[in-house]
Amino acid sequence: MANIEEKIENKVKPIIEDIGYKLYDVQYAKEGKDYFLRIFIEKENGDIDLNDCETVNNAITDVLDEEDYIKEQYFLEVSSTGVEKIIRKERHLEENIGNIITVKLFKPVDSVKEFIGKLISFNDEVINLELEDANIEIERKNISLIKKYYDWNN
Repeated sequence: MANIEEKIENKVKPIIEDIGYKLYDVQYAKEGKDYFLRIFIEKENGDIDLNDCETVNNAITDVLDEEDYIKEQYFLEVSSTGVEKIIRKERHLEENIGNIITVKLFKPVDSVKEFIGKLISFNDEVINLELEDANIEIERKNISLIKKYYDWNN
């Protein structure tokens, strides 16, 4: 699936940028019996609305149909990243050095399956977080999800 995502990202990124948006991520996934192509966009002031999503959708639909990267029938969803952006790529990690992130794990570390801390550094094998009382090194192969942290209580 990653290969399809990369091909689509390379094709639609210039189109999306030409109309004034930034492509954050492309995700292609099968959920149940359905396939979804999700295009996540941002813009300079940060506020994406339904009109923005429609503009990007209209700009890329014909190109996606022409290229025909996806053979199965799928649903195209264009949306904002939301405040808790999912961090999947190296560039997303680089952009978040020094920021607070949430890291969810497949298997617990010291009986904990979720950490919230400042991203200090990362490499191909591990990420390093600064927690309130310590620093922790987490193996990337044990990470199920990383997203930008947002405090919903404040």
